[in-house]
Amino acid sequence: MEKSLIPSLPPIDRVRQVVEALADYVEGAGLKAGCRLPAERELMAALGVGRSTIREVISQFQALGVVESRKGSGNYLLKPISRRTIHMPLSLDTENLRDALLQTLQVRRGLECEAGMLAAQMRTTEDLGIIETRLEEMERVHHAKGASGPEDLAFHLAVYDATHNPLFRQLLEQMRETFERFWSHPFERFDFARRSFPFHRTLFNAIAAQDAEAARCETLKILQIVEEDIKEMST
Repeated sequence: MEKSLIPSLPPIDRVRQVVEALADYVEGAGLKAGCRLPAERELMAALGVGRSTIREVISQFQALGVVESRKGSGNYLLKPISRRTIHMPLSLDTENLRDALLQTLQVRRGLECEAGMLAAQMRTTEDLGIIETRLEEMERVHHAKGASGPEDLAFHLAVYDATHNPLFRQLLEQMRETFERFWSHPFERFDFARRSFPFHRTLFNAIAAQDAEAARCETLKILQIVEEDIKEMST
């Protein structure tokens, strides 16, 4: 590996910089589908970042469907990438948090209703176990702290994965910055959307029962509360 293609990075926004640097390396080195990426230790040394950062970047590439991890072998390209193709985050050009959240919610409503319905139809026993584990962690944190954040996101990601359609997670990755506003306590309120908490359990129950229409209805209940809190807390 030519280290000159992957320069050391300053300690700012490491994950995004590593995504861009690794995409530039792949393009510059002319790697094709099926090529093996440098090992974690090589990337850590070349980029001056820790193992957790490298693994988060690889996870993002996996979610986008461009990298495959093979146990005991390493990480392999599924398709050629460049900064132009791998890093195209969708974002809203607005400084108004209320408007940004409401506009993002319109997209969430379409994605999550469809994901819930499809998950109810396609989920496996293994998928259901993962969703329930994420839900129980969300419930544990919620009961301990009165709010949840990353645990809520992990639950919804598990529902996305149960659709067995990788485009759901890929779209979320592309909109990560915008979507994460919902899990970072907007308006500095830890009670934001707290009333939606019980409906995550009923959504799980609908998916477990393979009831697609019930999954759609429970998802709408969650998002209706989110919309009400956006409007109430932003006034």
